[in-house]
Amino acid sequence: TRMEEPTMESEWKITMAALKQTLLSISVSLSYFCIGLVRGYSAPAVPSMHEVNPGLLPDKNIASWVSSIPPFGAFFGSLVAFPLMHKIGRKYTVMLTSPVWVASWILIATANHWKVLLLARMLSGFGAGLTLPSAQIYVSECSDPKIRGVIGSLPSLSMSAGILVMYVLGKYLKWRILAWVCCGIACFLFVAVICFPQSPVWLKTKKRYEKAHNSAKWLHLQGFTFDPKAQEIQKAVGNGHAVEKQESPFSKAALNRREVLLPLGIGLALLSIQQLSGIDAVIFFTVEIFRSAGSSLDGHLATIIVGAVQVASNFSSLFVVDRAGRKPLLITSGVIMSLAMASMGGAFHLNSIGNTCFGYLPLVSLIIFMIGFSVGFGCIPFLLMGELFPTAQRSLLSSLAGSFNLAVMFAVIKTYHPLEDAITTSGTFWMYSVLCAIGVVFVISCVPETKGRDLDSIHKLFEKRDGTADHVETTAAVPVTTTASKAGHVNTAMSTADEIVSCDKVDTRL
Repeated sequence: TRMEEPTMESEWKITMAALKQTLLSISVSLSYFCIGLVRGYSAPAVPSMHEVNPGLLPDKNIASWVSSIPPFGAFFGSLVAFPLMHKIGRKYTVMLTSPVWVASWILIATANHWKVLLLARMLSGFGAGLTLPSAQIYVSECSDPKIRGVIGSLPSLSMSAGILVMYVLGKYLKWRILAWVCCGIACFLFVAVICFPQSPVWLKTKKRYEKAHNSAKWLHLQGFTFDPKAQEIQKAVGNGHAVEKQESPFSKAALNRREVLLPLGIGLALLSIQQLSGIDAVIFFTVEIFRSAGSSLDGHLATIIVGAVQVASNFSSLFVVDRAGRKPLLITSGVIMSLAMASMGGAFHLNSIGNTCFGYLPLVSLIIFMIGFSVGFGCIPFLLMGELFPTAQRSLLSSLAGSFNLAVMFAVIKTYHPLEDAITTSGTFWMYSVLCAIGVVFVISCVPETKGRDLDSIHKLFEKRDGTADHVETTAAVPVTTTASKAGHVNTAMSTADEIVSCDKVDTRL
């Protein structure tokens, strides 16, 4: 019985940890659901505007800008996210997007001129840019390594769910009512997130050790320890004026280190592949694609089917991301997307030469593409942003990566029609296929596996191993990790070494 009691207690703690961390992830992922609403709004709303208010969008060019402007606003929002995440934390940055979205949806719902619509859509994109890096980092920092892959994929699932909900609601609601519904969901986001604690990793970087400890304790995070004497020692150090000046994590020397540049390069490459696969060209122009491909299926129904497949695929990926690993899923995803885009190009080519015997080939190709995208490149690049980027620079790097991702997204959307004119529609999809294949080669050769690793050990993968100083540093870190492992701690994102001040830095006159 004595042996069973600790086991039952540990099982209860694991259950509570999974429950609280999952609840936090679901609540924060509502922000990604709102991003999905922003991304999917133009597909049903623009036709509704032409039907209900014919003069609101005077020409096709203005309608195109109203549809595609959110990524442009999101680019600036993601840049602003860095100082906000650093100053007020991940949680309050996510919460700040709620009033931004509320304002944008009110402007859309009451708009009587296309310029107001353009401004409001840009503002909604700005909100998406704020939450894109902050929500994913918040979730990753508040989860244990064993389940980080699962709950870290919930934001991407929520985004695809938001797109699908918008497609379905757009079939029955007019564009103004649709905007009011989105406004209500944005209000609920603020309420959903406010009751959860701040990220313990962010609190630690701000030297709020006791609050970090309380946050980690509430979340039942493993490996987070707190020495009550640490604050007293640091106060004594501060009073004795013996604090050594630490290098800023955002200085030129700090940012030019190998362990910062390599993760950033990998993150930017993965986000580039994600967008250059043509995913947003498919999402923004699904109805048009089906019509121009000569598909025998109704364009709006096909859009809902493709959206439903994306949600189902994202949901299925939750159960394999921590079992199969990040790298195998990325490789599988890239191969499937490459083949599907090649098939899509073939469907357009057959239609261009008058062969209409393959009316369902575009639908089958896009369904397969969405399955491939959802199991890998749809969610894993965002998950890796929270795992690969070092803690001290994570706010800055995630902000830069998010802005870069949104800039590439905007470029892909705006170049889709010019590419159709330049190299034909079939050539455009074949180009996407080749880019997906190049992405597979990159993943095989450059992307490390992070499955089951704690954040500290992931960051050590990018440190130099051939120098004496680096060897000593790595060797010295082993006892800390081993001790944590023996104690059953696997999350060393907030290590003991960061909390306890060395005694040789204390003024002995005290």
